[in-house]
Amino acid sequence: MAPDDRRYTRSHEWIRIEGHDALVGITEHAAEQLGDVTFVELPVPGQKLRSGQPFGSIESVKAVSDLNAPLDGEVVAANDALESEPELVNADPFGNGWLIRVSVADPAQAEGLLTAAEYEAFLSEEE
Repeated sequence: MAPDDRRYTRSHEWIRIEGHDALVGITEHAAEQLGDVTFVELPVPGQKLRSGQPFGSIESVKAVSDLNAPLDGEVVAANDALESEPELVNADPFGNGWLIRVSVADPAQAEGLLTAAEYEAFLSEEE
């Protein structure tokens, strides 16, 4: 189940707003579809993000996939633990497997993303 405390994209990223910052990661569904994650390429702090545009990539035994920004903002931190432990994305996608922390340009932009219930319904339609 997708946690209720965040919003979701149709490309399977999540965002959890924390004041003017937000954590971004991929969903459990995305992690399962990818298989074992072997490498994550993340942006450096200061990089600007535009909603829907790639900000990095994730490599697994099955594929390499773009990571897309759920909203506009600026990267303030990347999860450095993923350099040595990319498998955290599989083990804990909604927790220690987070990807980046973003200073959000407009927190209201998140309201246009899917709620947990809407994301679960989207997954059901996709199958």
